[in-house]
Amino acid sequence: MKKMALLGVLIMLNACKENQPKTRYLPDSSGKINHLSIVMPEKSWSGFLGDKVRDLLLAPYEGLPIDEPQFSLKFIPEKVFTGFAKNSRNIIWFVKDPIGRFQLSENMMAKPQLVAKVSGDDEEVQAFYLEENIELLRASISGIEQTEKLRRIGKSPSTDKEFSDRFQISMTYPSVYKTLKDTQDFTWIQKPIQKGHMNIIAYTLPINALKGNIKKRIPFIRDSIGKVYIPGRLPGSYMITERAYLPYYFKTQINGKLTYLTKGTWEVANDFMAGPFINYMVRDTLKKRWMVIEGFTFAPSASKRDYMFELNTIISSMQFE
Repeated sequence: MKKMALLGVLIMLNACKENQPKTRYLPDSSGKINHLSIVMPEKSWSGFLGDKVRDLLLAPYEGLPIDEPQFSLKFIPEKVFTGFAKNSRNIIWFVKDPIGRFQLSENMMAKPQLVAKVSGDDEEVQAFYLEENIELLRASISGIEQTEKLRRIGKSPSTDKEFSDRFQISMTYPSVYKTLKDTQDFTWIQKPIQKGHMNIIAYTLPINALKGNIKKRIPFIRDSIGKVYIPGRLPGSYMITERAYLPYYFKTQINGKLTYLTKGTWEVANDFMAGPFINYMVRDTLKKRWMVIEGFTFAPSASKRDYMFELNTIISSMQFE
């Protein structure tokens, strides 16, 4: 009887395993950060629909001194959209279908992957559904790209504790960033790049520091910090907010805390240096302070979009301890 009972249990277990859905194998996705694959017929790419796609997805990345597109596009003709082409991490796929719609799917043919399927009976209908959902699409792509960037950074993250020890915050950033300056009130880390460098600085402000006109207070504070802590190459030179290009100001949240986000261009007073910056001022009511984290890049004669995307991704990973 015991043998029969044991045999019955084994049969039941095997039956349960057979009835369980098999995990579908998905290859790893591929592609550079902020690169999109556009799938449609060649005729459409060179016509109205292609023009609409370029108009909507090649909008400038905010805060750069010279316009660069938010995304880079790679056209894949519909007839060759097979094999490795389906492993792209971000795909916008235009399909002729009597039912017009816009669908977002994750990990359809690879992982991680975002596929936006735009259906319609003709190009005008497809263009309509793309334009109606363009903000959702941009935000979704930016989200998956930040996640992918953090995954890549996580392969060799920094173990330094400057931010944690000094400000009780943590951020995920590559080990190649090294401390350039660390005082009681100010921390500066830097990453060398070809013909330039990427930088992250951190400091705190009293809780009442931003009273008044935000668009006047933030540049004033940045210039004051630059004069004290961020010297230029020449005697008497220091970093300031460039006045020729008005910064972009946004109100957002980090960790549920009120945050002022500023994107703009910096320059060096009494010298010829300039570049883009992104500045986060986070209200920390628990410690009665504003926590300020800023990233800025110096890379003359080079594309700066991907550098600024990395800095933005790192700062967005901020956690209050």
